[in-house]
Amino acid sequence: MKKVAIIGSGVIGAMIARELSRYELEVTVFEKESDVAMGATRANSAIVHAGFDAKEGSMKAKMNVAGSFMMEQVCSELGVKYVRNGSLVIGFNDEDRAELERLCARGKSNGVEGLRVIEKTELKALEPNISDNATCALHAPTGAIVCPYELCIASIGNAMDNGVKLILDFEVASIERTEKGFVLSSGDGRRAMADYVINAAGIYSDKIAKMTGDNSFEVHPRRGEYVLLDRECGSTVSHTIFRTPSKMGKGILVTPTVDGNLLTGPTSVDMEDKEDKSTTAQGLAKLMGEACENIEGGVAYGKTITSFCGLRAVGNTGDFIINEKAGFVNAAGIESPGLSSAPAIALYVRELLENAGLELISKKTFNPIREPKHRFREASIEEKNEIIARDPAYGRIICRCETISEGEILDAIRSNPPARDIDGVKRRTRAGMGRCQGGFCGPYVMELIAKERGIEFEKVTKAGGNSTMVIGKTK
Repeated sequence: MKKVAIIGSGVIGAMIARELSRYELEVTVFEKESDVAMGATRANSAIVHAGFDAKEGSMKAKMNVAGSFMMEQVCSELGVKYVRNGSLVIGFNDEDRAELERLCARGKSNGVEGLRVIEKTELKALEPNISDNATCALHAPTGAIVCPYELCIASIGNAMDNGVKLILDFEVASIERTEKGFVLSSGDGRRAMADYVINAAGIYSDKIAKMTGDNSFEVHPRRGEYVLLDRECGSTVSHTIFRTPSKMGKGILVTPTVDGNLLTGPTSVDMEDKEDKSTTAQGLAKLMGEACENIEGGVAYGKTITSFCGLRAVGNTGDFIINEKAGFVNAAGIESPGLSSAPAIALYVRELLENAGLELISKKTFNPIREPKHRFREASIEEKNEIIARDPAYGRIICRCETISEGEILDAIRSNPPARDIDGVKRRTRAGMGRCQGGFCGPYVMELIAKERGIEFEKVTKAGGNSTMVIGKTK
């Protein structure tokens, strides 16, 4: 059986792994972090873009429109929340209007359905809280929102349920080509063999490519800071609201999330440091100022829950870098609209592998369905009582802010890919994502992790590595 190695477990690597799990292959995902979805997938805008922004004929345009079309079914199969809320790109003057008309024409050329420029009266009817200074908008009804890390976790989980292996804390330090394929080595001396390698390493994808002698592209990080507001603010807008874009991106957006919060961001600052994910006073001030310009009366930043920063992988070619040479596949420079494009990129990578000579024999046991992990939260009282009767752990509430039960946390620790730390539980269940940000439930979550993993309480980490929460016992 042929061996395929995927380097990187963000949403791109996850979707590729799920696609390849349909076939009689030995697929292994290698991730340098302690969990999946730890790069750009962990911190982005969570938007399924309609596809009007990417240049006609580009890989971005093709993958975006195809991926956006596929996303609803993919999310349905994986039990992931998906809301087709539509998007609005708002304009404030004649110059903006001209740009919106150009974007509308580009989107139609890309194959986006339903695009049109609307006037102020219709805009205010769709979004009563939009700025009174807005004069027009590009309406894209096919735009949508998802939870990016939920999609990634579910994709990897479904792939693992179908036989894919996940190896965490494996940072690829070198790749050697041999007559038999590739040898991947980690910094601590571990080695793995593969017939084919897929490079989905995000901001480090250029570094991985260079290990095989491919110096054809460079990737640098682009900082994007965000502010997440309380669910009280979730109804401020119903659509995803963009400003007319500039050369640095789509500007500061205001959008509801699939879980009912309000998200604003991102900033856009090119960086050199691929590890710096800190927020800045300057960035947050810029973000808040621009977001408030979009909403009449401003955004209620007094109800902020948290702020965070993500790093986007920006390639130097101006487009996605997806190619294959002698069994090595690059899926690099996948910046926005990477999340939207992920399902289509997975299919394209499969085609590249097949064209490279990989025989794909369908797996009769493949199951594309994954049970929703948020089913208990959304169940009726009667359904919850039935679940609690079968398993009393679901009747013990651990996270009061988000009403998350012990049963849901245990399920996250026990299911593929298993949560191994506090943030891992947080991303899978929302325990710790509420107003107190884990101030109440944190110790209880730590106890459950320690017990399930068979480790000491003091060794439970926030996000792997040396991020321990306590230094020892007092008694």
